[in-house]
Amino acid sequence: MKLIDQKLLDRLSEQANTSERKRQNLNYHFGDADVLQRMLNAFEPETYVRPHKHENPPKREVFILLRGRLLMLFFDDKGAVVHRQMLDQKAGKFAVEIGPGEWHMAISLERGTVVYEVKDGPYNPVSDKQFAPWSPEEGAPDANAWLEKLIRENTIG
Repeated sequence: MKLIDQKLLDRLSEQANTSERKRQNLNYHFGDADVLQRMLNAFEPETYVRPHKHENPPKREVFILLRGRLLMLFFDDKGAVVHRQMLDQKAGKFAVEIGPGEWHMAISLERGTVVYEVKDGPYNPVSDKQFAPWSPEEGAPDANAWLEKLIRENTIG
């Protein structure tokens, strides 16, 4: 039995806050070969999750919000936002399932945001995700400005 409680979420969020990438995960699966990958993912607002898809091999992904606010953006093949979904408990929006081959990214809008993520396995770092060629690489000089622009254009208030 594995318990997810407030203390665990607080610890994971603190690790995310002090990490260079401003995110931290805690795996629950039994290794890379597990056919059901499960993990907690803590996202701080400063993190940049580059748009990507899981297409080759095709994989589904589910984000279940445990706390905080997470903006999920979905893109077409040219990088235009085609759908946005805010995960926010106060608004009654708790989870999103992402189909294989959908360009997507997650943007934390609140400190301490944590999701429970479930994804088809097995995990192979070489083929797990395909990054969007129209988006800045993580750590690129223009990544933060691009992220801020996406937030401005896709949030209200």
